[in-house]
Amino acid sequence: MQLIRRMVSFRMSNPVLSGLCHAFVWMMLGALILSFFLWMTGMREQDLSLYTYVVHGLSLLVGGFVSGKRSGERGWYHGGITGIVYGLIVLLIGFLALDASFNWKDSLQLASAFLISALGGIFGVNTRRS
Repeated sequence: MQLIRRMVSFRMSNPVLSGLCHAFVWMMLGALILSFFLWMTGMREQDLSLYTYVVHGLSLLVGGFVSGKRSGERGWYHGGITGIVYGLIVLLIGFLALDASFNWKDSLQLASAFLISALGGIFGVNTRRS
């Protein structure tokens, strides 16, 4: 059994990359749950804007938490970098898929992504065992 665990186990050593992967997994789970809400209830797509912000916020918090926990030091820094990269990837997807241009609201979203993920990194670095 130990041999199988050693052969199959995969661990990312970079805290920012690990935080990004966790953030995108949580974002995909949230999107799946929201799509089930759309399918099962009478909710319209126009009503989803608040819920998508909540899903992105929770994803950023979890990504920053994992990033801070994996780094062991400077959790706000690693969490903040995770948030900025996450925000840039989401903006890039919006630019390529929806042909949306960059405006001042996007810079506000990047700043809030940095703050939320840095907060998660602060919590994550403080949960590390001594």
